[in-house]
Amino acid sequence: MAGYGRADSEWDELVDAGRRFLVERAKLGKITSYTELNVTLAGRTGCRAFDFGRPDERAAMGHLLGLIVQRDQETVTTDPPLMLSALVTYLDANDAGPGFYQLAKELQLLPTSASADEKFCFWVEQVKRLHERHGGGGVAVS
Repeated sequence: MAGYGRADSEWDELVDAGRRFLVERAKLGKITSYTELNVTLAGRTGCRAFDFGRPDERAAMGHLLGLIVQRDQETVTTDPPLMLSALVTYLDANDAGPGFYQLAKELQLLPTSASADEKFCFWVEQVKRLHERHGGGGVAVS
């Protein structure tokens, strides 16, 4: 799991803290931003924050979100699987980033030829189901 200049132990800590934070957001019926997640992780773990001005650090955050999805799916099995990373969006955006959709395709949750509308509907359904799973109620996403 080591990579991006971080030790395995740091990744484990970031995955655990990230999953807990995203579950908290789901319980509140909310989504979050990459920026808020980054600040929260640094504050809760003491690990250095990701530097979004660097492409490798943006990739590292994407890697972290993939690990969080994997850990969450191992912890809580649903059919079809849910992607906890659906709750993370760009600041001032109302949609997931391209890495979310790429991972959904890799997990065979989204067709490789999915249109923009199909991607958006998939994301909205993921957020809705995550909120329901964690008791976050009916926060609208659109």
